[in-house]
Amino acid sequence: METRPMTDEQRKAIALEYFKRMDRGESVLDLFDEHAEFYFPKWGIARGRAEIGRLFEDLMGILASVSHDVAYLNFVEQGDMLVVEGTSSGSLKSGETWRAGLTHAGRWCDVFEIRDFRIQRCYVYLDPDYGGNDVERYSWLRQRGEGRLH
Repeated sequence: METRPMTDEQRKAIALEYFKRMDRGESVLDLFDEHAEFYFPKWGIARGRAEIGRLFEDLMGILASVSHDVAYLNFVEQGDMLVVEGTSSGSLKSGETWRAGLTHAGRWCDVFEIRDFRIQRCYVYLDPDYGGNDVERYSWLRQRGEGRLH
């Protein structure tokens, strides 16, 4: 098996394509290696494209739209590792909306490993309570008005 060298800019281009496809509601599966791992909070680790596909089906079952603020992303690169920090906004199929800076949701960090022009691993770190409904367990959310920032 031959490994093809990549530049940092090529890794960034693949990560940017991932976010842009998600924002357009398009499939991202062909960006992943067949044996890739994907972690999403409250879902767990999906292993392989088929399981990653199921994870995205579950996620898109609740999301009506998402928009990543790609112009303001922060990147940290080291070898095959690419860490991307950013903000997002969007809506749930229930009608609830979120926007970083206005609600508690919308700030995130993704850790990618990209080799051979495929995502080998992507671990997503964010609060998946996009609608701010988890107020019973976190008293400060009730005090702020169900997840809305003041």
